[in-house]
Amino acid sequence: MKIYTGTGDRGKTSLFSGERVSKSSPRIDAYGDLDELNSIIGAVAATLSDGQAALRDELQAVQGLLLDVGAWLATTPGAASARLLKPFGEAPAKMLEAAIDRMNGDLPELKQFILPGGHLSAALAHMARTVCRRTERRVIALVDGEGGEAGGLTETLQAVLVFLNRLSDYLFVVARTCNQMNGQDDIVWKP
Repeated sequence: MKIYTGTGDRGKTSLFSGERVSKSSPRIDAYGDLDELNSIIGAVAATLSDGQAALRDELQAVQGLLLDVGAWLATTPGAASARLLKPFGEAPAKMLEAAIDRMNGDLPELKQFILPGGHLSAALAHMARTVCRRTERRVIALVDGEGGEAGGLTETLQAVLVFLNRLSDYLFVVARTCNQMNGQDDIVWKP
């Protein structure tokens, strides 16, 4: 299979639902940021040792969910191809909430602001958190109809927004967990 096709050489790309849109479209911005987020989460997972395989597996499950979200973002609402997509509801956000509660229960209580950093895995998780917040803003802009292609807030896009909101919280707790697993304290902000 060829990696390059040349079909995007003039600044247009195809959505999963078949439409050709500008590569500067709000829809492309949204799933481009989602792809960046997925890549950074992959970097976090790559830094984890074999003794941290459970967290790595959980992060890779999140990456799979992000691919599901990407497919939904690459499909215009109401398109016939949407029926081919895996349903995306509230279960992924609930999974993240359970993971947050589980990890947070093992962490010291947070009484001060912390600086992003510490162990490399934690620093990358903080980067992923910030990209997740940007991705969430891009999806909100898409839902709000920038470019006229969003079609409004569907039930699926509402579930995606909840998932992205929980994911940024999850990544914050992952960062703290990575520091703890690697014997590093969180870096306390000293104003």
